[in-house]
Amino acid sequence: DRRLVMHNDFVIVGPPSDPARIRGENPVEAFRKIFASGATFISRGDDSGTHVKELALWQDANLDPAGAGWYLETGQGQGATLSIAFEKDGYALTDRGTFLAYKSNVDLEILVEGDPFLLNVYHVITVNPEKWPSVNFEGARAFADFITSTAGQEIIGGFGLEKYSEPLFFPDADKTDADLGLP
Repeated sequence: DRRLVMHNDFVIVGPPSDPARIRGENPVEAFRKIFASGATFISRGDDSGTHVKELALWQDANLDPAGAGWYLETGQGQGATLSIAFEKDGYALTDRGTFLAYKSNVDLEILVEGDPFLLNVYHVITVNPEKWPSVNFEGARAFADFITSTAGQEIIGGFGLEKYSEPLFFPDADKTDADLGLP
């Protein structure tokens, strides 16, 4: 049982001066411009979901920045990566929620957003109790039912709204993957 729950998204942030001139581009073209300009790019370099998404963007652009002097891997979390991007006047891929949490500490702006490839979609899955008899199937089903219920979706849609003036996640239980542009 796999159910769509919510999404947030990844964004490409960078200095307000935007030396690679990526503002408003699609993410693949933005990565091509960063590569061509040699503008500093700060990567998490930690095999996280964000890092995997970044590597997919480089692959889609048919580019490999590894070893380039302008491409720096932090091997750290997103907060530290954003701080380093600010210190080095560089670009970074981040999830919107983390950027909102850190934006008062860094002079970076969202320069690329809104592309379907940048969606970060969350599903809830309850496993087959016959195949996995040791799982708490009833608890899992109760959680899945709640998180996809009207009450659960209202909590998701309001999370972060008071603190950041925008939600950190968007409820999707009433949608399909196709509604989000996913295969």
